[in-house]
Amino acid sequence: MASDRWASADFKSRVDEVLRRFVAEEADHLIAIDGSLEPVAAQLEAAVTDGKRLRAAFCYWGWRAVGQPDNHALLRAVASMELVHAAAVVHDDLIDDSPMRHGRPTAQVALRDAAGPHPRSVGAARSLALLVGDLLMALAGQLFATCGLPAAYLARARPLWSALARELIAGECLEILRTGTAPDTGQSLKVIRYKTAKYTVEQPLLIGGTLAGAGGALLDGYSAYGLPLGEAFQLRDDLLGLFGDPAHTGKANSDDVRGRRPTVLLAETWRMADTEDRARLHRLLGRGAPTGDTLESVREMMVRLRAPERVEGMILARVREALDALHGLDVPAHAEAALTALAHSAADRAT
Repeated sequence: MASDRWASADFKSRVDEVLRRFVAEEADHLIAIDGSLEPVAAQLEAAVTDGKRLRAAFCYWGWRAVGQPDNHALLRAVASMELVHAAAVVHDDLIDDSPMRHGRPTAQVALRDAAGPHPRSVGAARSLALLVGDLLMALAGQLFATCGLPAAYLARARPLWSALARELIAGECLEILRTGTAPDTGQSLKVIRYKTAKYTVEQPLLIGGTLAGAGGALLDGYSAYGLPLGEAFQLRDDLLGLFGDPAHTGKANSDDVRGRRPTVLLAETWRMADTEDRARLHRLLGRGAPTGDTLESVREMMVRLRAPERVEGMILARVREALDALHGLDVPAHAEAALTALAHSAADRAT
């Protein structure tokens, strides 16, 4: 795999095929237990239908940059990163009560029909979605453990899975605990570091590198590249979440405002706001389900206070920091080129 667009699409299709086959087989096992589980099995498959496969790609290049070759066992190992992401997305949509993802109903919405006869069908659908997310995380570990790489390779990487899960859950918990509190840029950056940045870039790189037998200096370099890039990825996501076109992002652009999520975008707006603006922002965010006018008012204030501009600056600074770290690593030229392209794909995107 090289770093041009065609090769990236080819890699994605290979990962997609691994995921499709693996999850379809697991869905069949679920339905074999009882036919009524078919809607749950369908959500397992829906969870891996879409995705940029960035996490798999970072894990792949964490391996390849050590000088190890491409092979099918490796592809199965890196595909497990996408099951972690699928689980996190299902849980995140549930926590945030998001109605739409990739232009389709989220799991807790799609499962309402399956829970129809239940006396509390909405709650039952949410419980089913929670279990779908739990199963996806379990399947991630299963795919990794059975990928076909040597047992010694898997053993040295397995401890990283505990760190990945711990940090991901810590980030989700921090977001819940910070929601509704006074916006603070430093706290918001901490949330995105643990909720998204580490499991999107750094941890996949470290797992791929550790599988391949990378030394401590290279792994440190992976972290120096991966952490700022992961933060840039989520900062871009926050901008798209409010200013992006739902037709392109596939997500409702009211979610962050409706949930009063502790985004850096909101924190920077609050930091620059005077007393009058803060009072107005507090009123806008306290109106419950936001209307189109509410969203537009929040956007106008953010733009006037130049919050999106400052977040763009944070993104650029983090991408520059990541690339400086990458260019200081002793890795093959094709790996450096691929990781450079991935950095731009992660931070410069419209979806």
